[in-house]
Amino acid sequence: MTEFTPVMSLLGGVLIGIATVALMGIHGRIAGINGIVGDLLTSPTSSDWSWRAAFILGMIVSPIAISVATGDLPQITVPVGPLMLAVGGFLVGIGTSLGSGCTSGHGVCGMARFSARSIVATLTFMTTGLLTVYLTRHVIGG
Repeated sequence: MTEFTPVMSLLGGVLIGIATVALMGIHGRIAGINGIVGDLLTSPTSSDWSWRAAFILGMIVSPIAISVATGDLPQITVPVGPLMLAVGGFLVGIGTSLGSGCTSGHGVCGMARFSARSIVATLTFMTTGLLTVYLTRHVIGG
């Protein structure tokens, strides 16, 4: 079980909001991680490559820097095996392709712009996630 940390959650949300607004203001791009990673991998000669690489690098380095600065390494527990992680990742990949975006693009940026498509996509993500957790914890018994 993850402990609820309202101050850290609020700070994280504010920083995500600042990053998405900065990306929109500076580059005119939506901070959808699915699209950023996808274009980073498929268009290595694109003029957008450097900001995409910096964005992803920041997502990797920032938690490490915070952990080093505070001396507090987060405990990450994954209660399923590698096969289930691979299946889950595959399903998420299919879902983001079908939905033309992921939770960050639709949930953070799209909902902030009152995009009807993003609102429907986010409600679909959340409903599916709730049903999946319910089924795996209470019906299947995982």
